Amino acid sequence: MADLSQARVLMLAADGFETVELFEPRKALEAAGATVTLASLKADPIQGMEQDINKGETATPDLTIDDVDTDDYDALVIPGGTCNPDKLRLNERAVEIVTEFMEDDKIVAAICHAPWLLVEADVVDGRRMTGYPSIRTDMTNAGAEVVDEEVVVDGNLITSRNPQDIPAFNEAILAALHEELADEDETEEA
Repeated sequence: MADLSQARVLMLAADGFETVELFEPRKALEAAGATVTLASLKADPIQGMEQDINKGETATPDLTIDDVDTDDYDALVIPGGTCNPDKLRLNERAVEIVTEFMEDDKIVAAICHAPWLLVEADVVDGRRMTGYPSIRTDMTNAGAEVVDEEVVVDGNLITSRNPQDIPAFNEAILAALHEELADEDETEEA
């Protein structure tokens, strides 16, 4: 297996992110050795939510979205929460970041409501994916083949439905990073 200490992962979030959907994947990635950078719309701490109702933990971004260079990262992880992707999809740079990762065929992982941002970036047409039930019509209307599974991997795109799917979501992200870095190692050795 590839050494994930070389993996660089960008997380994209704004106020209203689902707390466990940010902290649990970040914890799993860091435990595997990856470097995780959190970017947001502003440099101030962002407010997490628990089930969109109760305030959860805050997270302090490492940089703002405007300072992100997608060439610096191997993967993008987007937590859900209703308000988080809704705010991000209104930001032109956030949409560009998703587009750049998808155009470069880098790993993009989105859970719960986060596929809304992928819909806004117009990158789901013809892709097999899942998401929270209330956004599935939007995904279908954008051309995605939407299924009800805990995790769906379609090439570089990884999607899950809700916080209960986090273990499978994390496992899929780690497996994709291992594969990507192993491929890079083989390419460098050739």
